[in-house]
This record gives sequence, structure tokens and C-alpha cells, in this order.
Amino acid sequence: MSLRDWQRLERTIVHCRKCPRLVRYREEVARRKRRAFADWTYWGKPVPGFGDRQARLLVVGLAPAAHGGNRTGRIFTGDRSGDWLFRALFEFGFANQPTSQHRDDGLELHDAFVTAAVRCAPPQNRPEREEFLRCRPYLVHEWQLLPVRAVVALGAVAFRSVLEVWQETTGTRLKPLPRFAHGVCVRLGHVRLWGSYHPSQRNTQTGFLTRAAFHRVFGEVRQYLEREGKLTQEGESRES
Repeated sequence: MSLRDWQRLERTIVHCRKCPRLVRYREEVARRKRRAFADWTYWGKPVPGFGDRQARLLVVGLAPAAHGGNRTGRIFTGDRSGDWLFRALFEFGFANQPTSQHRDDGLELHDAFVTAAVRCAPPQNRPEREEFLRCRPYLVHEWQLLPVRAVVALGAVAFRSVLEVWQETTGTRLKPLPRFAHGVCVRLGHVRLWGSYHPSQRNTQTGFLTRAAFHRVFGEVRQYLEREGKLTQEGESRES
């Protein structure tokens, strides 16, 4: 897809005001700020996806953090969850550096695109069902623009959102819906969906999610994409 398609989508996301509750909350957080970030000019708007626009790997989280993506304007940037995510992406060759602090820190993703089911920071990190539905077209559009072959859903809610998006984009109904578990891998046509516990502090500080378990998911994704790449090359060689 063209650069113009991406630019149009990003403008639409950034200017979205469909959810009054989320608009009020994200802007209130941006005004009040957190003391540690008092000198920041908060983003305070919906946060578009970020990464390689030719990515085969799509990483889907729940929503921007109030003082993370809502502050920096880049998804999973400036919070502890992002520290875990981008370190994993770096370790397996999907990022050029292991940290993500602000929009101009030089971070580049390779064959990976990071996004969320909801684009505004929600109160208590709990979007309402209607807010998911209003935001879903943005995730659908990103999926359609990307050559997606693998998806990592961070958390059960993101996992279900991905399944719903896949059903909408393909017109296929899954009955029953696959169940979420850490490390589960589901085949969705030519796409593989992995589930992972979300790298929130609640999960990482308690040991519910370990670094090894989190990295194992991305290691499996890397192996899968490498196999897919070899199969594609072999197919092209036979055709030529």
C-alpha cells in the first residue's frame, strides 16, 4: 500500500474523538501530568501504530499507558511494559535498539509493527466494549495494509480483539473461539497468532511473567518467519 494510505490512516487516528470518556481522560492526564514528567508536553491524543510498514509481524497490545504512550505519542514508549517489549524485539532482530523512550530516540523496527486494540489511554486501563468497537476499524485497516504472517497478542483482551478482527477481515467464523494462554499458537489461515501475558508491572514484578517465558514467544515467531521466508524463496525459485 502507498505512503498516502498510511498517512491518511494515521491522521484519522490522531484526530479521532469518537469516545467522549476516553477523550476527557486522555486530555485530563495530559493537563495534570505526573510529577516525574512535569517538564514534558504530553501527547494527549490517540496513538497510532508504529513500525515497519512492510512488517510480517504484528504485535497488538490493549491500549496506550496514561503516562507512557499518552505522554510520548508512541505506542509502548516511556513505560515499563515497553521496556520489556522492545528488549524482546531487539533480542530477536525486530528492533535496532532495546529501549523506547520518546518519538525521536532513533528506534527502528524491522519486519515488525506494534499497535493496540484501543488507541486512547483508558481510565484504570479498562476500555469499555463500545470503545473497542469504535476503535476496531483502525486495527482492521492496519491489518489490511500490512503483509501480516504472525501476530503476538499481549494479554487475553488483545487476543480476543485479534480474533475478532481476523473474523471481520476474512468473513470466517470461529466456533468456539480459541482460548487464550501464554505461548498458545493458533493457525488463522496463512497467519499464526501467538498469545502472551502482557508485560505489565503487575505480571513482571510478581514473576507471573518471566523474561524467559516472554522471549520464548518471540523466539518461536522468529523461527516461524524464517521458515516462511525460506519456503517463499524456494517457491519463487521453482516458478522461475
